[in-house]
Amino acid sequence: MFVSMDFEVKSLEQLPGVVQQILQKFSRDRIFLFFGDMGAGKTTFIKSFCLELGIIDNVSSPTYSIVNEYPSPKGKVYHFDFYRLKSESEAMDMGYEEYFYSGDYCLIEWPQKINNLWPESFVKIEIGIISETGRLITVRHS
Repeated sequence: MFVSMDFEVKSLEQLPGVVQQILQKFSRDRIFLFFGDMGAGKTTFIKSFCLELGIIDNVSSPTYSIVNEYPSPKGKVYHFDFYRLKSESEAMDMGYEEYFYSGDYCLIEWPQKINNLWPESFVKIEIGIISETGRLITVRHS
């Protein structure tokens, strides 16, 4: 069954409520793909996502390390940033399968760099800029 949700976010204060709704609706899912232009707010959204999962560590973009791991009361959370990947083979070399099929949360920025490696089931979150502080967040799952 195809599920789609849209949220118009006008301030950062609205993010926790949006994340709560997403986590409730997709409570069984663990793979979340984040799409958006540079500066759209993917990492900011993921920081809010991690807070809702109970992560108390400082969440930052893993641009250079490719993946950060955070402990949470709900299990491990892996935050990926594939922006710097030149090919899918780099993701293969880092053992992406161990992460994606671990049953732990995987929050993936720039997933279009590895589209042939996506698992069968995932939640797609698109963040579009509608104003200086406004964003349209579209969530889809099939």
